[in-house]
Amino acid sequence: MRSNSPPESCTAVVQSLGCRLESGCRVSTEEAYALFQEATDEELRYLAGVVKSRYHSLDEATYLKMAIVNYTNICVAKCDYCAFYRLPHQAGTYLLSYEEICAKIDALLAHGGTMVAFNGGFHPGLKLEDYADLFAKVHRRYPQIGFYAMTVAEFMFAAKRSKLSYDQAAQILVDAGTEWVTGGGAEVLVDSFRLRHSPGKYKVEEYYRAQQAILQAGLGSTATMVIGFDESLDERMSHLERLRKFQDESDVLLHSFLCWTYKAEHTALGGEEISHDEYCRWLAVARIYLDNFEHIRTSVLTQNEKALHALDYGANDFDLPTEDEVTQSAGAQISHDFDTLLDYGRSLGYNICVRKPWRPDVSRLSVG
Repeated sequence: MRSNSPPESCTAVVQSLGCRLESGCRVSTEEAYALFQEATDEELRYLAGVVKSRYHSLDEATYLKMAIVNYTNICVAKCDYCAFYRLPHQAGTYLLSYEEICAKIDALLAHGGTMVAFNGGFHPGLKLEDYADLFAKVHRRYPQIGFYAMTVAEFMFAAKRSKLSYDQAAQILVDAGTEWVTGGGAEVLVDSFRLRHSPGKYKVEEYYRAQQAILQAGLGSTATMVIGFDESLDERMSHLERLRKFQDESDVLLHSFLCWTYKAEHTALGGEEISHDEYCRWLAVARIYLDNFEHIRTSVLTQNEKALHALDYGANDFDLPTEDEVTQSAGAQISHDFDTLLDYGRSLGYNICVRKPWRPDVSRLSVG
């Protein structure tokens, strides 16, 4: 059984913070900021373990196999960190047919996969009803599969193109049998970041208004974050602060938090990917600070086998992706040697078990 004692070199400040966390208290934004800058890796692992243990055994982790099906690369958002999109008039654009989408789902099933996430972009020719029709058909054809039907960002664009309120759009998806509209497209949810890199998307408060409508309609949703662009630590912390506040105030909880790293190849923004150590440290801060999230997920898609080290930093779940053209176009490498990756995680001391796709959860958590 994995223990979680304070490291011998632990400072008095961290020891005191650990005692507070064990009693169910939470850290302030200023404390989380200082932890990322000043705490040792051992101290971060210890504190993240304290919060993680509220929900999970420290030596257990879960996973599933999934495909991220990119049904189109046509997008008018023009985010400078994206290597995948093409404008409608450019060469190389595509929009998959229903049968082409089904072929991708069949390929996932051949790998033993159980979850499909749809992710495309801001396609100006697609209305909300087009998405609902697709989702209804694939749900009927593949009742054994879980579906992350679209992202909040795509939902917002499609609703506006269809001249629908967010409430109306969410109800159309519910009527089509949709269960999830996930938090993709968040990146760094701070308006200063969005103005620099994706001014064609939305303001932060509008994003949360849309997500609230999704949750109120009975759909599940999640929280996501991407780090390693040019964002400041202040911007990162603002993202977590606004997210924790939303979770505190919402009648329905976001189900999980997933963080991954920006892949820089072939993008207009360019740059270098941040280190794996920084990624793990940030995920620990997220686990410590986002104490109203049961599930913190690490990204095999962008970190490969090294993603499993983040289980030591508070993560409890991960996906094994079979494909995702968005990140692959920017340099992500996907391996289908899943057994080797899982064996590596077990060599780190974890009991790793496959899980069924989650279902939306409308319950509230009690936060100290």
